[in-house]
Amino acid sequence: MIYLAAITCLAVGVVVGVLFASKLNIGSSRVQELESQVRTLKENHNEYRDSVSDHFSMTAELVQHMTESYKEVYQHLASGAQDLCSTEVAGKLLPTETDAVFETNDTPEEANGLIAPKDYATKQSPKQKGALSEEFGLEKTTPITEEEIPIQPAK
Repeated sequence: MIYLAAITCLAVGVVVGVLFASKLNIGSSRVQELESQVRTLKENHNEYRDSVSDHFSMTAELVQHMTESYKEVYQHLASGAQDLCSTEVAGKLLPTETDAVFETNDTPEEANGLIAPKDYATKQSPKQKGALSEEFGLEKTTPITEEEIPIQPAK
């Protein structure tokens, strides 16, 4: 009787195991399908990244052209105001210097790029890294290679 119960439990366990394995669909075809899906996603990501790069490159060029056009319009208005209006009115409307709007109020040190960095944050100890340190607030990590990325089954 015990042997019959053991054989029955074994048979039921095998049937349940086969059903469970078929539900999970853990086969080489599923793995290949997932690898193909990962490759497709990587290709789409690379295409998207290239598209974003091209977009911002074109935006930078257009903004540069717009700035140059604005400067030309401003210079045209300034020269027209000087020619067509009295000196007093022209001085009120637009500055007499052609690039007055595009200049900044930097000090001579800032214009030459000789301004010193300002790190006024107090430190708790002399060995503590300052806010201008290249290592401030960063944790050292090792980069993950493509082989180390785990493949998770789709749900």
